[in-house]
Amino acid sequence: MNGLRAGNRRAAGRLITLVENHPDAVEPVIHAAFPFTGRAYVAGITGPPGAGKSTLVDELIRAVRAAGLTVGVIAVDPNSPFSGGAILGDRVRMTRHSSDQGVYIRSMGARGHLGGISLATSNAVTLLDAMGKDVVLVETVGVGQSELDIAGATDTTVVVIPPGLGDGVQAIKAGIMEVADVFVVNKADHPQAGKTVADIRDLLRMEPRPREWVPPIVQTVATQNEGIEDLWIRMQQHRAFLERSGRLTARRRARLQREIVEIAERKLRLAVLEPRTDTTEFEELVDDVVARNVDPYEAASRLLGRNAHNGMGRTEGSMTTC
Repeated sequence: MNGLRAGNRRAAGRLITLVENHPDAVEPVIHAAFPFTGRAYVAGITGPPGAGKSTLVDELIRAVRAAGLTVGVIAVDPNSPFSGGAILGDRVRMTRHSSDQGVYIRSMGARGHLGGISLATSNAVTLLDAMGKDVVLVETVGVGQSELDIAGATDTTVVVIPPGLGDGVQAIKAGIMEVADVFVVNKADHPQAGKTVADIRDLLRMEPRPREWVPPIVQTVATQNEGIEDLWIRMQQHRAFLERSGRLTARRRARLQREIVEIAERKLRLAVLEPRTDTTEFEELVDDVVARNVDPYEAASRLLGRNAHNGMGRTEGSMTTC
């Protein structure tokens, strides 16, 4: 932990690998790191595949460093921590920062979260915070639920929308209008970029209630480093808004609430469910469900050792009619 606190990148890599791959090591590592956290500004960068997020993050690193701040990056691979594709692409695009001691970049698997945020990713963010990084960027592929995941795990959510997605309005409406704090139309030199910007503006105008913070729309061409400074300014403005309004504290509190519940659920599964599902009795219970002798709710109650009907508005021998 001393190496991590001193900013040693090898120490950070070893600890992140430990919490990612060795469940028994997670608690002592996070217990030691947590008192040194709470200072990093955490921003999520999400959007569909092909939006140019990795190139955007690569240029954003440069902007953050130009401001004199240190930065950590977690690039979430939607498939596997051992696959190629996204991981190799992130590594190749960001190699120019490899000699910069103020930058730490790590690729991680989503662990079945479809490109979203797993508990291992949250733990890695905790470690980069304890490492003393001023800014932590989490890049993830937006495939539906993951936009909600990233919004719940960060202070600022940047949604990257590429032009030319076909029906732009429908593509943008897919669950992200409520979670985006900043919109980025990347590849703004594309002929359809103007239409994409207009679509986002129209959807913002159609919202039933006005927002205190209206998400700005930033146009970028990440491959040419265009619009990146404007993006960083908008992100800083959003952070200032959160601090001024007291919402930064509220967001971080809500994030910790969700994390506590997720950890508790995992502990319950490990302590209660997993030992009971690796038994002959459980297989017989599944057989009863398959044969329609028992419904799944009653089976779950039996698995947990409770009366199947307690607290469900039913009593033994009664039947709810529809």
